[in-house]
Amino acid sequence: MFITFEGIEGSGKTTQAAMAARKIKDELGLETIVTREPGGTSLGSAVRDLLLHSREESISHKSELLLFMADRAQHCEEIIKKALDENKVVLCDRFYDATTAYQGYARGIDLDFLKQVNTWATSGLKPDLTILLDLDPEKGLKRIGSRKTGRDRIEKEEILFHIRVRNGYLAIAEDEQKRIKVINALGAINKIHDKIWEEIINTMDKKL
Repeated sequence: MFITFEGIEGSGKTTQAAMAARKIKDELGLETIVTREPGGTSLGSAVRDLLLHSREESISHKSELLLFMADRAQHCEEIIKKALDENKVVLCDRFYDATTAYQGYARGIDLDFLKQVNTWATSGLKPDLTILLDLDPEKGLKRIGSRKTGRDRIEKEEILFHIRVRNGYLAIAEDEQKRIKVINALGAINKIHDKIWEEIINTMDKKL
C-alpha cells in the first residue's frame, strides 16, 4: 500500500506520517517505510539542498520543476517501487500532488503539462490513499516560525503564494475525492492521528 501525506508548510505531515507508520507496524504487523520528497534518495538529498537551501534565490520556475521531477523519478525507481514489490507499506511526505499545488496552482505552470510530466517521472505510479492535512497558511507559517534552522526558500514566499498552494490542494482533493481525504490539521495531534488512522483502515479494507 502506498500512502502519501500532503499539505502546506507547517501542517504536520512529517509528524503524522511517522505516527501512522508506527501504528501500522505495531497493530497490523506490516513492514513500513517512511520517505519524503524531495530527499528520499542520495540524489534527492542533493536536489533538496539545491531547491530549499540554496543561496541562489533566482531559481527559475522551469528549473525548479525539473529538479523536483529528477528527484521523483529517482525516488520511485530506487525506493518506492522496490518497497512496494517487497509488500511493504510506503508512507511518503509529499508526492506529485505537491507539484500540482506548488508549481501548478501557485507558480502558474500548465496543469495538463504537469500531469504528463508527473506520469512520466513516476511511470504511472499512483498512491492508494492521500492524506491532505488542511490548514490556514498563516497558522502554518506561524508554526514553523520558531524553527532554529529558519525558513527555507519556499517557506519564505509571500503569503499569497501559500494561499494559492492551499487552494490548489483543495481543488485537487475536490477532483479526486476517492483517493484524497482532507483532514483538518488544527487540534490535538492524537485526534488528528485517529482520523488519519480511520482513513487508512478504510482504504486497506477496500484493497483486501
